[in-house]
Amino acid sequence: MKRLLSLIYLGCLWAQRDTQAQTVPPPLMPTPAVEPAVEPAPENWQELGPEQRLADLKRRRELPLQNELEKRGFKLGSAAFLRVMKESNELELWLRKDGAKTFELFKTYKIAFYSGELGPKTKEGDNQAPEGLYSVTRKSLNPLSRYHLSFNIGYPNAYDLAHHRTGGLIMIHGKDVSIGCFAMTDPIIEELYLVVDAALHAGQKQVPVHCYPFRMTVERLARAHTDNNPWAGFWDELHASWLAFERSHRPPSWSVKGGRYVVHP
Repeated sequence: MKRLLSLIYLGCLWAQRDTQAQTVPPPLMPTPAVEPAVEPAPENWQELGPEQRLADLKRRRELPLQNELEKRGFKLGSAAFLRVMKESNELELWLRKDGAKTFELFKTYKIAFYSGELGPKTKEGDNQAPEGLYSVTRKSLNPLSRYHLSFNIGYPNAYDLAHHRTGGLIMIHGKDVSIGCFAMTDPIIEELYLVVDAALHAGQKQVPVHCYPFRMTVERLARAHTDNNPWAGFWDELHASWLAFERSHRPPSWSVKGGRYVVHP
């Protein structure tokens, strides 16, 4: 009986895929991003105050990054969107050009380290990295981080609170160690920090950060159900936000109703 239900579910997902094939563009192949070959932070970085750190960061990194962005038609201050896939250790940076309605993939960075397994963070001390729909605001930026630089992604969000999940201070930061956060190494967090900071100061109210367990293809979701993964139902909810972005290349708005994500494309 269990095998029959799995086959039925798989068949439904394949039918859904066929229906969506006319509206969902093929996935973009990620462009791997290597750590930039740039002047490193000074040895006394940990002794610098926040303003000194930001001044040093801009002196070393701003002009090379601006030149790289301009070659692709972007600028420091372009609206930004971050998408995390834990299984493949990838963080995508999407940007929107002036006057455009949709976002384009700028770079895909390798996540240096995150702790835990596939599945969401549910409580303080579980060492899990979150999965869900989050965002970074200007108040989330932390130039005085012990992990070089960091920004808070906003866990717990409304969904987490509705499910009584605990914990907090979940960051995307530098270095290559972490407990519950996403460690990106110092050179990469410097690049990400400059882009996110510039987007927020240019008027973007919040930079969305969508954290997924894996690239949410129909086949990968079906495998989660076939394997009887306890989080398969939760991942089905996240799938709606993934599909909304894949269709439009615009981060969808969302709300929580009855303890479930409701996506508004």
